[in-house]
Amino acid sequence: MSSTSDRLEQEIKSLADVEKIRIVESIPTDLDKPDPEIGRIWAEEARKRWDAYKAGRLKTASYEEVMSKYRDQ
Repeated sequence: MSSTSDRLEQEIKSLADVEKIRIVESIPTDLDKPDPEIGRIWAEEARKRWDAYKAGRLKTASYEEVMSKYRDQ
């Protein structure tokens, strides 16, 4: 751990439980920020798959086929 991490860990240990919970809840929110580049890549992939589907180049399965596969397990 870096010295900053060590210092933060010690400070967190000294907090009241309610303050620790606030910190723990804030971390995923801070980490879960959209990445425009990833969004662009997924949008491009979705367009390619949609185009392939419309052109008949994509193998598909019906809802019934998919569900029967999992019911049979």
